[in-house]
Amino acid sequence: MKVLPYGERAVLAEPDDPHLVPGLRAAAADAAGVIDAVAGACTVLVVFDPARTSAAAIRDALDRAELHVDAPAESSPAVEVPVVYDGADLASVAANVDLSPSQLIDLHTGAEYTVRFCGFSPGFAYLDGLDPRLHVARRASPRTAVPAGSVAIAGEFTGVYPRSSPGGWQLLGRTDAQLWEVTRDPPALLTPGTRVRFVPA
Repeated sequence: MKVLPYGERAVLAEPDDPHLVPGLRAAAADAAGVIDAVAGACTVLVVFDPARTSAAAIRDALDRAELHVDAPAESSPAVEVPVVYDGADLASVAANVDLSPSQLIDLHTGAEYTVRFCGFSPGFAYLDGLDPRLHVARRASPRTAVPAGSVAIAGEFTGVYPRSSPGGWQLLGRTDAQLWEVTRDPPALLTPGTRVRFVPA
């Protein structure tokens, strides 16, 4: 694992396997003197209080952390997201991967996912754990407006659009779950390390 200085109050940690990011973030957040730990696709930014700890101490804490690819970052029950599978790309994606729509739905709902990181827009979580048979490319031409609540896949990730926005992921269905609510603490329903299951609605 690489741990690089990031100014005087932070370090940037890059694990050897990006699937270790949720566990690394959880370990970093528990380290003494850490103010925040922000997960990215392949990195974790660890912000610390220099009056309470140091970059060297954070590096030592991360080096001592026992990380496992198959270990969930959170022990709380998985968040269940109800989905109506009627997405605009469901049939074409199924045909492209040589599955029926019902087989594709079974694969999508049969896995447990972990939020590796959040980005793109508030509340948008990149979920790890998608069956390799469903690893498909983004659309050649992104849509100018994807409806809020759209459940989609692209590359090795699945996710839910929290609000209407442009987007190029393949749309499988939709959910009424509120992914981002400013009056909620935290506002995001899905945060790094959260385990997620999709349930047919």
